[in-house]
Amino acid sequence: METWITSIMADFGYIGIFLLIMVENLFPPIPSEIILTFGGFMTTVSSLNVVMVIIVATLGSVVGAILLYKVASYFGKEQLSKIVLKHGRILRLKESDIERAENFFLKYGSWAVFLCRMIPLIRSLISIPAGMTKMKMSRFLVLTTAGSLLWNTVLIGLGAFLGESWNEIVVFMDSFSTIIYSIIAVIVVVGTATIIRYN
Repeated sequence: METWITSIMADFGYIGIFLLIMVENLFPPIPSEIILTFGGFMTTVSSLNVVMVIIVATLGSVVGAILLYKVASYFGKEQLSKIVLKHGRILRLKESDIERAENFFLKYGSWAVFLCRMIPLIRSLISIPAGMTKMKMSRFLVLTTAGSLLWNTVLIGLGAFLGESWNEIVVFMDSFSTIIYSIIAVIVVVGTATIIRYN
């Protein structure tokens, strides 16, 4: 997948970055860490500009998030769960992934939209509970844009800084993702146990 992603970006520049990030928001298993860090690296060996790469990536993030929000708003949780159960292998998603995003949203409210934009996998899926609860679009857009801009700026900046060693950050992010998923699992287990105990 890494070769496919980097070749699209090398061939299509800003348009390739926009499309890949938009698709990454719709199909979370596509790793934004590769897209963004390689995009940063490309600014050191091509005519691409760091600021423009950040802007284009953020636009792609917001457009993808809006599309997923609209899908979740239209179908609702029950219908989405059925889709994931039926086509989860193709989408590379599990029903538990949606549950994780929903738990974050319920725990932190609308601010979860901002915070989760910086957590791998959940950064895309957080649009689903926001859409299911029909969160106010203006607030969703502000928090999504702010969180995406921060995430994109950090990873693109690191890619530009590391240059040819850009893929080192991808290795680090894999470890970071594992830690985050472990923390989420603990929070879900503790939260569920607490609810069962006091109800």
